[in-house]
Amino acid sequence: MSTDAAGDQRLSAMRSGVYRASEGPRLAPAQAAGLDRVSISLAGITAKEALLARLAVALAFPDWFGGNWDALEDCLDDLSWRRDTARLLVIEGFEALQAAARDDFRVLLDLLADVAAHWSTQGRVFCVIFIDPERRLALPRWGDVPA
Repeated sequence: MSTDAAGDQRLSAMRSGVYRASEGPRLAPAQAAGLDRVSISLAGITAKEALLARLAVALAFPDWFGGNWDALEDCLDDLSWRRDTARLLVIEGFEALQAAARDDFRVLLDLLADVAAHWSTQGRVFCVIFIDPERRLALPRWGDVPA
């Protein structure tokens, strides 16, 4: 197992944030049982509109989702239609988006960090892990963050 995968990492509101890892995180069975884990592939996505549509489908956003940054943040700050548990988004295949729409990708990272901070202040877990084996992203490594 790579150190990025950091088996048996504990999820807590203090760990809410946006991270990178070489491979998907491995969690203890007890953690995984109560986890709202969503894997999202952004492969082939090169524009904001397609990104927002992919996220809306993956997270089963309600019909009122407006397809813009504000609506994305509103939905992620709510999530009342999903299980009321710790949340983990595992995102892979981001490279095309990062290359084609650098500014939009930066907005996405900032927005996800803001959402994680919001949930942390509510005492809730919201973690996003970008699968980044090439270490392209200047994000904290999942395995380096204390449990």
